[in-house]
Amino acid sequence: MLKALVGSRTSQQMRGFSSVAPSSQHTIIPAQASFYHSTVNSPDAKPDRPIGYGTFGVVWSVTDPRDGKNVALKKMPNVFQNLVSSKRVYREIKMLCFFKHDNVLSALDLLQPPSLELFQEIYVITELMQSDLHKIIVSPQPLSADHIKVFLYQILRGLKYLHSSNILHRDIKPGNLLVNSNCVLKICDFGLARVAEINSKKHMTLEVVTQYYRAPELLMGARHYTWAVDMWSVGCIFAELLSRRILFQAQSPIQQLELITDLLGTPNESDMKYACEGAKNHILTRPHKVSSLCKLYLLCPQVPSEAVNLITRMLTFNPDRRISCAEALSCAYLDEGRLRYHSCMCSCCWSSRGRTMMYTDDFEPVARHKFDDSFERNLTSVSQVKAQLHSFITEYNMRTSQVPLCINPQSAAFTSFSSSTVASPSELPPSPHQWE
Repeated sequence: MLKALVGSRTSQQMRGFSSVAPSSQHTIIPAQASFYHSTVNSPDAKPDRPIGYGTFGVVWSVTDPRDGKNVALKKMPNVFQNLVSSKRVYREIKMLCFFKHDNVLSALDLLQPPSLELFQEIYVITELMQSDLHKIIVSPQPLSADHIKVFLYQILRGLKYLHSSNILHRDIKPGNLLVNSNCVLKICDFGLARVAEINSKKHMTLEVVTQYYRAPELLMGARHYTWAVDMWSVGCIFAELLSRRILFQAQSPIQQLELITDLLGTPNESDMKYACEGAKNHILTRPHKVSSLCKLYLLCPQVPSEAVNLITRMLTFNPDRRISCAEALSCAYLDEGRLRYHSCMCSCCWSSRGRTMMYTDDFEPVARHKFDDSFERNLTSVSQVKAQLHSFITEYNMRTSQVPLCINPQSAAFTSFSSSTVASPSELPPSPHQWE
């Protein structure tokens, strides 16, 4: 059960989830002919249990026999079925290897694929996290105000880093916010992430963001959008943390938009400048609604006005006026969350050796350089993507010096592991409404 947050890193860390040994960085490289077959000099890693699956991958807990510790293994099957999906996976792999931030999940290692001809699946090793924000929200365990502030602070801290990398996540939701046994939070699942093209006139897909967390400009058919879509999602999650229920839970995109306008009121035309004409007409021909943002004070008993003010700025209909990560992090409401995090949880203020304190003047660091997606611009065929991705993984593993490790085909869970696959279409969120 989640306990109160107190300040000693050594004995009073934020606790409350099942205890699992922390992960270690290592390389898992299978034998040449297969991802699974053992070699004489390679110990066998055992798949333990599935811990999550989605549109683009399945995640398993895997035991490292060298030290008995656990890591997460993301299996991405059927990668090369079409050009769009293969480029998307390639982009995600490059991003996972690019990220260097405490609140963003990154790749610890990539499994070396067999020959190019047999290359069909990708396996990524990441840190194992014991839970996620969705599981915590729907559980009976209490969430204190301190927990909410620390979680929200970490979400914004990680998202500020992503946005400074010029990356839009495009699927921020509680299930994509992993949490470990010390309540450290990491943003994960970059299958829908892409580089922001602020001045581009190129149309962007609307099939992003799980519906409950989808910004109004997406619901209204905007063909170009910015980091503001991620901030809307954070606002929805913030309200959900306070109330322990989904803020806008509708059965369809149209109903989703109705729930949003029920709370925010009918937007004026200038607030809908990114919407398509059909969506604008739908809103303007409906009965006029008055803002009822005062209902946010009913999210939980004694919700502070600073929290309501911050949610309101995140849930601003016009994306141009929606608050940014940097602006949100400067709000007084998050001061206690920042203090808790940097007093007993972060790695920027504490040395991993001897638990000694270090000095830093940058509590919310940005990326040192922007993510470069130029590698995918000239990819015109699946075979090109496959060859480049195979070369990237091979070069990545050549730079490591760790003992290779194989997946044990004799383990009890191996059959389930090898046959596990991604979510079926019926399990995916509804597509955006097609406005006329």
